[in-house]
Amino acid sequence: MAETALPLAGLRVVEFTHMVMGPSCGMILADLGAEVVKVEPLAGDNTRRLLGSGAGFFAMFNRNKQSLAVNTHDPRGLEIVLKLVAQADVFSENFKAGAMERLGLGPAALQALNPRLIHVSHKGFLPGPYEHRTALDEVVQMMGGLAYMTGPEGRPLRAGTSVNDIMGGMFGAIGVLAALHQRDRASGGTGRGQQVQSALFENNVFLMAQHMMQFAVTGKPAAPMPSRISAWGIYDVFTVAGGEQVFLAVVSDTQWALFCNAFGLHDLHADARLATNNLRVQARDWLLPVLRATLAPRTAAEISALFEAQGLPFAPITRPQDLFDDPHLAATGGLAPMTLPADASGAGQAIATRAPLLPLTLDGQRLPLRAPPPAVGAHTQALLRGLGYDDAAIAVLLADGVVGAQPPGP
Repeated sequence: MAETALPLAGLRVVEFTHMVMGPSCGMILADLGAEVVKVEPLAGDNTRRLLGSGAGFFAMFNRNKQSLAVNTHDPRGLEIVLKLVAQADVFSENFKAGAMERLGLGPAALQALNPRLIHVSHKGFLPGPYEHRTALDEVVQMMGGLAYMTGPEGRPLRAGTSVNDIMGGMFGAIGVLAALHQRDRASGGTGRGQQVQSALFENNVFLMAQHMMQFAVTGKPAAPMPSRISAWGIYDVFTVAGGEQVFLAVVSDTQWALFCNAFGLHDLHADARLATNNLRVQARDWLLPVLRATLAPRTAAEISALFEAQGLPFAPITRPQDLFDDPHLAATGGLAPMTLPADASGAGQAIATRAPLLPLTLDGQRLPLRAPPPAVGAHTQALLRGLGYDDAAIAVLLADGVVGAQPPGP
C-alpha cells in the first residue's frame, strides 16, 4: 500500500511519550499513515535503554515514527516544539499530571496556539479521586480485578503482557480518530480540536465488564482461573504423549458429536448424562479425567490433525519466540522485516528482526512497516528545515546543545 494511500496520510502527530501506553497510540496512528514526530530529550527516550522484560518496548512501539531530539528546557528548544505543534493535528502525551503544563505544553496553552489541535492524554486514571495516584499496568490489574480473575484462587497473577497499556493506547487512538472525524466531517464539522483522555484503570474495568455483568445477571461472583466454571463442557489444556500440551475445545452439541465420532467415543456420545453442553459442564468432574486418560497416549500432532479435520477448536501451547516461525504469519506477511538501530535495541548494536503488524487489513492489505524505530534525533535536521531553519541556524542549535542529530549533519 503506497504511503499516500494510507488513511491518515497528511496528518501530523507530535508525541511526548515513553514506555508503552502513549507510544502504542502513536504507533497505531503512524501505521495508519500519520506523520508521527517523537519528541525526545537529547539522550533519547529512557525506554530505549531498558533491559529484561522492557527490552522490547521501544523496539515494538516506535516504528514508522520520526525522532526530534531537543532540550525543551531551553527557550529555543521549546520554540521549536511550539512551531511543530502549530502545524500539527494531534498532540499526544503520557507523562504525570502537571508535567506538560510546567513545560508550557498543557492542553489550554496548545489549544490557544492551535484551535484545531486534538490533545490526547494517556493517564493512570480518568479525573476523579484516584487521579493523583501513580499507576502501572500491574497496579490497575491488581485493583481492577484482572489479576484476581487470572488466578489461581488466593494467588492474584498479572496477565502475561501489557494488556492495559496497549489497549489504553488503542482507546487513545480511537478517541483521536473520533475527534478528527468530528472536527473534519464534510457536513457540519466543528473545525475545532478537543481533549481526549484514555486511562489504564478504566481500561481494566472495561476488560472486567463481562464478569461484572455475570454477577448482575446471576447474583454469583465469577471465580478466578482455574476454579471458574467453564461455559463449555470441554474447554481445557490436555497433557498428551511425550508431555506435550494442547488446548482443546468442544463448544456445541454438534461439535460434541463430531469429537466423539473422530475419537471413537461412541459410548460417551450415547450417554444421556452428556447429551447437552450444560449437562457436560455439570459432568466435568468425572468427564475430563476420562477424556484425559483417553487422549494421553496420542501425540499433540495427531490430536490437532483430527480436530482440524473436523473443524473443532484447538491450539498448541506456544511461546512468544515460537511465533517467529509460525507458518500462518509467514504465509500472510504478518511479520515485517525490521532493523533496529543500535540505540533502539537495548543491546548497543543494530539488530535485524521481524515485527508483528497491526492485526487488521484495509481493502485486503496489511498496513506496512515503512520505517524502523528511529535513532535518537535521526530526523531533527529535516524537521527543522521544514520549520524554516537554515543550515547556519541548525548548526548553532546543535553546537549549543539545544537539539541533537543522528547521524551528524553535513
